[in-house]
Amino acid sequence: MRSIRILLFPFAILYDVVTSIRNLFYDKGIFKSEQFDIPVIAVGNLSVGGTGKTPQVEYLIRLLQENKKVAVLSRGYKRKTNGFVLIDEEHNAEDVGDEPLQFFKKFPKISVAVDANRVNGIQQLQKKVQPDIILLDDAFQHRKVKAGFYVLLTKYGDLYSNDFILPAGNLRESRRGAKRADVIVVTKCPPNISQSEQEKIEKKLRAQSNQHVFFSYIGYEENTKGVREIALDELKNYEVLLITGIANPTPLLDFLEEKQCNIQHLKFPDHHNFDSHEIKKIQAAFERISSEKKILLTTEKDYMRLSGRIHGLHYIEITSKFLRNQEGFNSQIQQYCSTNS
Repeated sequence: MRSIRILLFPFAILYDVVTSIRNLFYDKGIFKSEQFDIPVIAVGNLSVGGTGKTPQVEYLIRLLQENKKVAVLSRGYKRKTNGFVLIDEEHNAEDVGDEPLQFFKKFPKISVAVDANRVNGIQQLQKKVQPDIILLDDAFQHRKVKAGFYVLLTKYGDLYSNDFILPAGNLRESRRGAKRADVIVVTKCPPNISQSEQEKIEKKLRAQSNQHVFFSYIGYEENTKGVREIALDELKNYEVLLITGIANPTPLLDFLEEKQCNIQHLKFPDHHNFDSHEIKKIQAAFERISSEKKILLTTEKDYMRLSGRIHGLHYIEITSKFLRNQEGFNSQIQQYCSTNS
């Protein structure tokens, strides 16, 4: 791996130059960034995939939806439609993408739309929905919109401060881009991470004086969802066929192993659109399990793409939980929204 990175390093330098010039032009106003007269919060990362953007956006929805008219705007990765789409009951994951559909189904009080052109997407939401606040999913590098508040995510064990720019590493832009963030959230931490380790990570990130660093972990709901509810503590009594199409299934696998589950794992690429052959392959693998107590399990995101195509499917719902100073994070978000509404 190290030798491959060395070979790719010249391309990474070129990529860094291009992205740095682009960011400089936006910073200097040579390239135009559109600002809006309502609160806009952008959630994103510096690296490619797997930092926990979806549970973080859901955390913000839960925080704001009771007192604000919330709209979420995503590009709708791997969707088969084009342009602006305001999601309704008729849409499926192929139409709008798995994550936006998940937001729509999970939070009936909010509006969810997709548009690769975030400027147009915000304008359309203002015309059609008139929200009090817009959450931009995966929009840290989308400089055509100047959000009022930026939440930057970085994964525990894979900090942007230890990474390299593409293709030698996994960064979409230089680590310098972190300066645009208002808050930095270290995600997917061990729930028992010590205070001293948190302080070491803060030093590695070299946050600016105006930036606050928070730490979060993945929480799992007590029961499976889908066909029926099964207590997670009871899964150890089942043969589990786990289907994943996410960037990093390791935390889920570790969690299930802690529950002493007997797991067979079929792994697919992130945001994978399952074809009919793969559906048959999954069903056949499940049928080959001889145990009378068996369960077909997937992630919440994958459930959006597999629901209705496979009988007997269960999923585990996850949430983002803060290790400390949750009130401080909430306060910053709420203060920004109230000040700019």
